[in-house]
Amino acid sequence: MKFILTFAAAAMIFGQSQPARFTADVRLVRLLVNVKNAKGELVGSLEKDQFTVFDDNVRQEIKVFERYTTTPLSVAALVDTSGSTRIDWQTEVRSITKFFKALFAEGNERDAASLFTFNYDVTQQSDFTRSSKLLEDRLKYIKPEGGTSLYDAIYHAARNLQSREGRHVMVLVSDGGNTTSSKQYIEAREAAQRADAVIYPIIVVPIQNDAGRNLGGEHALQQLAADTGGRWFDATIEELDKTFAEILRDLRAQYMIAYYPTDARKGFHQVRVELNRPDLRATTRTGYYGEDPR
Repeated sequence: MKFILTFAAAAMIFGQSQPARFTADVRLVRLLVNVKNAKGELVGSLEKDQFTVFDDNVRQEIKVFERYTTTPLSVAALVDTSGSTRIDWQTEVRSITKFFKALFAEGNERDAASLFTFNYDVTQQSDFTRSSKLLEDRLKYIKPEGGTSLYDAIYHAARNLQSREGRHVMVLVSDGGNTTSSKQYIEAREAAQRADAVIYPIIVVPIQNDAGRNLGGEHALQQLAADTGGRWFDATIEELDKTFAEILRDLRAQYMIAYYPTDARKGFHQVRVELNRPDLRATTRTGYYGEDPR
């Protein structure tokens, strides 16, 4: 397995000046939180004192609280281009392009997206941009073929997201299988957690019954979504537009909560967010990797 940076992406990276870099105290832990009621409806009007955050079961003091945060989004789109996606490829391209257009039309003017495709190899088709036309052009001439390096794609996209300012999101479109990765599931998960990336996997299912589906791969993606505070979807090709719209609604209704952990040790910290209303449920990542304080 090799990681490929296309000429077009390289030109974007090296032919333009690099964006400003922002630094912050590495001990500040940021959580992106969605809250839903019993009907599954998003609730975006809560106050800071209605949230309680625990880090390794120790209650933390919330230092940053934002409703409907407009902190810039960096969205890495990971698109399966293995042979199994060939039949519905052009329909997928149209839906993904609509998602990019909607992403750039709303929210923060610094929201941006990058594009990775994966089959036997992982190819970064574009670094972060706000051009939906460029991203569409990178996709529409691809001819799906080969295997599925799913975990490699997550790993490389996470590394690419890690230095970005603001919120980090992966939207992954696949049929759920992983056949040719050199990275293991645990490596992909750790890379995503170190990048503070929220993962939204979309499993495109040609059939609703289990026969012929890669249920092991689907379960792995469900767990990645749960661990990073995202959502997992299975959708027919006809349901893709609706699914992308749901993801955008989640991203626009996020709370930003941040705190300085009382224990800044290295290693994995377990995180829990509780609400003072039993009829509501908060979704966020299950933890993060602490680093040496600086």
